[in-house]
Amino acid sequence: MTSNQWLQIIAYFVVLLALAIPLGIYMGKVYENKPLFLSKLFGWLEKLIYKLGGIHPEKEMDWKGYALSMLLFNIVGGLILYAMERFQASLPLNPAGQSAVPPDLAFNTAISFITNTNWQFYGGESTMSYLTQMAGLAVHNFLCAASGMATLVALIRGIVRKETKFLGNFWVDMTRGTLYILLPLSLIFTMILIQQGTPQTFGNTVNASLVQPTSYDQPVTTAAGVPVTVDGKPQMTHVVVTEQPISLGPVASQEAIKMLGTNGGGYFNVNSAHPYENPTPFIDFLELLAILLIPAALCFTFGSMVKDHRQGWAILAAMFLLLAPMLYICVQQEQAGNPLLNKLTMGTHGETLADGNMEGKEVRFGIVNSSLWASITTAASNGSVNAMHDSFTPLGGMVPMWMIMLGEVSFGGVGSGLYGMLAFVILAVFVAGLMVGRTPEYLGKKIQTYEMKMASIMILIPPLLVLVCTAVAVATGGNGTNNPGAHGFSELLYAFDSMSNNNGSAFAGLSATTLYNLMGGAAMWFGRFWLAIPVLAMAGSLAKKKAVPESAGTLPTHTVLFVVMLISTVVIVGALTFFPALALGPIVEHLKMVRM
Repeated sequence: MTSNQWLQIIAYFVVLLALAIPLGIYMGKVYENKPLFLSKLFGWLEKLIYKLGGIHPEKEMDWKGYALSMLLFNIVGGLILYAMERFQASLPLNPAGQSAVPPDLAFNTAISFITNTNWQFYGGESTMSYLTQMAGLAVHNFLCAASGMATLVALIRGIVRKETKFLGNFWVDMTRGTLYILLPLSLIFTMILIQQGTPQTFGNTVNASLVQPTSYDQPVTTAAGVPVTVDGKPQMTHVVVTEQPISLGPVASQEAIKMLGTNGGGYFNVNSAHPYENPTPFIDFLELLAILLIPAALCFTFGSMVKDHRQGWAILAAMFLLLAPMLYICVQQEQAGNPLLNKLTMGTHGETLADGNMEGKEVRFGIVNSSLWASITTAASNGSVNAMHDSFTPLGGMVPMWMIMLGEVSFGGVGSGLYGMLAFVILAVFVAGLMVGRTPEYLGKKIQTYEMKMASIMILIPPLLVLVCTAVAVATGGNGTNNPGAHGFSELLYAFDSMSNNNGSAFAGLSATTLYNLMGGAAMWFGRFWLAIPVLAMAGSLAKKKAVPESAGTLPTHTVLFVVMLISTVVIVGALTFFPALALGPIVEHLKMVRM
């Protein structure tokens, strides 16, 4: 990489850290119900929501009540979103006349958006009405992000509190997270997006005159759609295209929460590669910041709430060290280019045909910024793209796949990433306790059988979903893959890896089928809530425990040694689980390429 490219990456992480520290401390105050400067702006609305919803802010819940509220809230939200998709043809704000979304696709999409996955087996501008995009998908971007943060906060309270069964009030945590964190950040980001050229309008599609008209031949058909033939040959007509239809809509508002909530579902089919979603280099940089901003800040929220900022720094360091080497590998592989093209020469001086792999990438972003986005979006459970991962080199494309396979804990989704990492922390503490022959402790709480069972469920459920769903897809013929062999297998593996871990990005060669819509919807549901419920069960168990005084035998969980152990635990679990599958996909594809 050039020095300029190194500076871009370093500047990104420096700015991220500078913003995450104050935001994390502020979010800690939000969830601890401390005085906020935004209370004057949104305090009346918070009280109104409590009054209209019959919510008693002072009444706290045990883990079962918290989990039931969270689960029912998301089920009802999913049903409303499903109905909105199915009946959008009869609903207002549909200037393009979009028809009803097919049942299996509507099911997949509804589950996708309530689980923070935002998997898209559809083209946004060609499938969804303005109302569905704005009041359906964008609203759930707020709600599922707030739900993930609320679950995390309940776990933190379980660690902090002693000899109690109460973890807070789900409805209060949802309301405060939305009003005081997600909404203000989204409002600011939306205004910046609009200023930089992202549309925010209810206007219909507009037509732009092409600088260079194009033409093509198409078959002539009858009114019933039957091809017209002459002497047994299809009759063709020559079509000249002088205008290009350009879709508009309330893009900026959805784009802002899409990035900040680690949702990732794009208003347009090509996501953040589209110039309306990502119009300028400045916006590209801000959107990259937005992806990791809240997940990184939550580490400092954790340190603030447990009254030990070193714990937050240790977890943030582990997250960064899991990401950094994979980012380097992705950049290096994409800059190395396709070895088959590199062997070819042209001209009299032997110039190579390839200078890095630019297939599927925007020239305005280049290789480094495309690789940076691919690595960060899959580290953070965001899933948005500014380049097509399907066109990466085999090992370059394996990096985003691997980042998801780690369990979306290297930053991860808002809330879900940190509570997933805390499950690995508990596993690492337990292993350390076995080494020295004493009951493991974490922040003054003994880690016993129940906590280990819940942590094990959290760690093992996503890999089980990934491998079982991929096996079923392969066994049924791998329908929907546009490529044979190892790359086709990689498309299937990536798809169910992404859905089961609630990421949402994809290798673009995979097409929607009814089986994938239904099986993927189930994978997304269980990948989200089979983790969230054990988190809350573990929080309830920890909250009931007495605090254990620190002693000479207590394992410090803020040291370099523990960070290394935590990283090793995450990598070993991922490597042991997924290496055979990776060997059948991107690894063998790379070996075949270099040996040809």
